[in-house]
Amino acid sequence: MKPTQLQQNEYAPFYQPYLDALEENINLMDELEISLYKTIQFIQDIPMDKFDYRYAEGKWTIKEIIQHIIDAERVFSYRALRFSRNDKTELPGYDENLFADTVNPIANQRHLKDLLMELSAVRHSTIALFKSFTADDFLKTGIASEREMSVRAVGFIIIGHQNHHMRIFKQRYL
Repeated sequence: MKPTQLQQNEYAPFYQPYLDALEENINLMDELEISLYKTIQFIQDIPMDKFDYRYAEGKWTIKEIIQHIIDAERVFSYRALRFSRNDKTELPGYDENLFADTVNPIANQRHLKDLLMELSAVRHSTIALFKSFTADDFLKTGIASEREMSVRAVGFIIIGHQNHHMRIFKQRYL
């Protein structure tokens, strides 16, 4: 399954930057694994003095962004689970800034190794979940943040969200 197979009605327009952060020829299941290892390798190569750096006042540190990626993936995976199980309950959005306000002081005190272990654990859980889906499950939809989205779109958004932040690291932090 490739991102070019997604239809515009499978995701809200505000997710387009994440989908634009994907290569067209990737396969969803393969890229869930590949992108994790690429990201961990990239992060491990960042100089240690950069992890507490903010490129502007009020912006998150690299450690805070890693925690944000972890939290967002958990939220998105939960959505995929609910949609795949035909749960038609509308799911609310989540306030990433509220999450950050709560966890960022803790994220900055964590060891990088612990953040990367959690990132890996969450992604492996996501991979296991997505491997359990049938072809029909990937096409199922639900409502989150007042917008319809498909299970397969959620998977691509997870990868694209991570890629988006890796691009920001390169452009603004390094």
